[in-house]
Amino acid sequence: MTAKADLFDKCAKFVPTVLEHREAGVYPFFRMIESAQEPEVVMGGRTLVMVGSNNYLGLTNQPKVKEAAIAATRKYGSGCAGSRFMNGTLDIHTQLEESSTVGREAALVFTTGFQVNLGVISALVGKGDVVVIDKTDHASIVDGCRLSFGEVKRYRHGDMGDLERLLRENADRGTLVVVDGVFSMEGDIVDLPGVVELVRRHGARLMVDDAHGLGVLGLTGRGTAEHFGLTPDVDLMMGTYSKSLASVGGFVAGDSEVIEYVKHFARSLIFSASPTPASVASVSAALDVIDEEPERLTQLWRNTRKMLEGFKQLGFDTGPSETPIVPVLIGDDEKAYAFVMMLQQAGVFANVAVPPAVPPGMSLIRTSYMATHTDEQLDRVLGAFEKVGRELGVI
Repeated sequence: MTAKADLFDKCAKFVPTVLEHREAGVYPFFRMIESAQEPEVVMGGRTLVMVGSNNYLGLTNQPKVKEAAIAATRKYGSGCAGSRFMNGTLDIHTQLEESSTVGREAALVFTTGFQVNLGVISALVGKGDVVVIDKTDHASIVDGCRLSFGEVKRYRHGDMGDLERLLRENADRGTLVVVDGVFSMEGDIVDLPGVVELVRRHGARLMVDDAHGLGVLGLTGRGTAEHFGLTPDVDLMMGTYSKSLASVGGFVAGDSEVIEYVKHFARSLIFSASPTPASVASVSAALDVIDEEPERLTQLWRNTRKMLEGFKQLGFDTGPSETPIVPVLIGDDEKAYAFVMMLQQAGVFANVAVPPAVPPGMSLIRTSYMATHTDEQLDRVLGAFEKVGRELGVI
């Protein structure tokens, strides 16, 4: 009789690899931080420059944002004890939706950005439909596609010819194209004018995940569509509150009838607890600060240009990045692990990305910058990268 396979065999095979990396001092995940997400953080009693955070505008520890969260907790309590669909919609949820339309008719607030993509894509893409995505789209988009009953097609990253081929081949089907506005590993911006032109020509619909574009791109920080002047041409705009907006949660904005449909069919909304009062209030306060202090966006881009130029002058490959997400290509997985932990020893907290987050042979150090980084802090980062890069033979 053939022995029955044990479901947990995969765990027993995986864990030794983790233990080996921990024992070797090159395990770079789940590192414990003992302070707020500021330009400098505390780990194990040491102060490190933080270049691994998506706190682009430096608002997570901003006094007005924190006070708003405290005041909301005092008024509404710590949670809503139910979903948006039932008892969990407060007046501050609907007020935030009115502030999150990013130029569209209506918006809907979810508890996390990940849940937005799960709920929206699976609600809209049904049997007989097709969803077309960029091969480097975020995992939440991929998982939203998996939950839908439609067919999933992927085109080569940024390849408008490949996208057109897929749209032409599926011209007789209901089609949703989903793209990142800013790609979270590469730091490049989608060719939105090219995507919009193809979507309109072939009668498809377009959804843009602007998790890393909101608060960063556009004259007022309203994202990729504002950056290109194409807000009316994007059918659905998705954004998160967990990056530039210093909290947690997400939203989707679009035509009111589409938002109304999603509101009643997105399972990740209907069957999830509502966003907490503190998280909602802090987002609203962050939006106010962004409008009151436009210099934050100006400083963010000044810091971004400094780091892009600085890395290139040192001889590092930053790929196609043109945003505050600046990857430093390492290539080899083990060397990338060693690099990020040597940076930590040198006083810099950065992130490492290895397959499947990036293609094989393209492991990288992912850095990201805040409006509140000082020149002195950024110079320390460049100095640490130069030191480690020379020691490991990367430059």
